[in-house]
Amino acid sequence: MNKPRVQSGGDSNYIFAPYHLEYPHHLFDTSLILCADCFEWLRRVPEGVFHAVVTDPPYGVKEYDPDQLEKRANGNGGVWRIPPSFDGHERAPLPRFTAFNPDEKARIRRYFSEWAGLVLKALRPGGHILIASNALLSQIVFTAISDAGFEFRGQLIRLVRTLRGGDRPKNAESEFPDVCTMPRGCYEPWGIFRKPLLAGMTVSECLREFQTGGLRRKPDGNPFEDVIESERTPQAERKIANHPSLKPQSFLRQVVYAALPLGEGIVLDPFMGSGSTIAAAEATGYHAIGIERHAEYYTMSLAVIPELAQVTTRETQLSFSLV
Repeated sequence: MNKPRVQSGGDSNYIFAPYHLEYPHHLFDTSLILCADCFEWLRRVPEGVFHAVVTDPPYGVKEYDPDQLEKRANGNGGVWRIPPSFDGHERAPLPRFTAFNPDEKARIRRYFSEWAGLVLKALRPGGHILIASNALLSQIVFTAISDAGFEFRGQLIRLVRTLRGGDRPKNAESEFPDVCTMPRGCYEPWGIFRKPLLAGMTVSECLREFQTGGLRRKPDGNPFEDVIESERTPQAERKIANHPSLKPQSFLRQVVYAALPLGEGIVLDPFMGSGSTIAAAEATGYHAIGIERHAEYYTMSLAVIPELAQVTTRETQLSFSLV
């Protein structure tokens, strides 16, 4: 028997009732957010209920530990590095991923292996994960997710000049003026994964039974592409949400739109942060659930999500909202 279909619109109180549990939560027009640890929450939700995951996780796991966030706020020490200005541009703090030792890399692998196993149970067959990463750690994260049982379906490349990398050797800039220790970053890799279809099931059969199995074409009918030219997050959006890894609505709305092939179902973001993915779902008219363990960011998201959902982008003008 087909699982119940979750249509766009509808009664959000009814749709999200099984997922509140006893955690602090809030309902928006089409979304539910909770203040909870996603590992604990995923262990408690029913199996095979969500249609897609779109998320930007803690890249190196430990950079969002409380002690590291405190050091970032103080501007000294820890995994967060305050980079120098470049050509008049002030750069945001970024974690020192190049300095991770083998034990820390093993921790990342274990973390995402456990997380992916929980997500595998929570997703419907054919459901997709679209997960942000970076060039230094993507091979660890993507391998862990594949080893947990997901099919690797390629990468989505967000073309964006972040102004990260490209520095001359530290404390020897004048001695080696023609050397950069790493390439200047010009892209952000997103992993694309799919929960395997049931044995012998075709994509069309999966779409009929579970509303999953593929990615939604663009509003103009063209295929969703694996390269998206993107801007750095506009200052207007950063003023709304003071989060270190905030992605622009112009990009996120395209990714969220593609995640539900029939435009119906529930998109899950287990690492919600300040709520930018949930805001993109609200702007697109999709049902979504966001989980955030840090009370500070959860509280921030209560005001951030409605504001970001109202941001006008070029994609908004191209009609990414559902009719």
